[in-house]
Amino acid sequence: MGKGDKKTKRGKIANNSYGARRPKKIKRKPSVEEKIKIGKRK
Repeated sequence: MGKGDKKTKRGKIANNSYGARRPKKIKRKPSVEEKIKIGKRK
């Protein structure tokens, strides 16, 4: 279990891939309600 193992986090990093052990961070768009709240702050 190391850099050559495709099922481990270290192996995913070495292989430059993503999966269940190394999920990608998702950029979430602000919802319409959040945009309205930001605009009304004074």
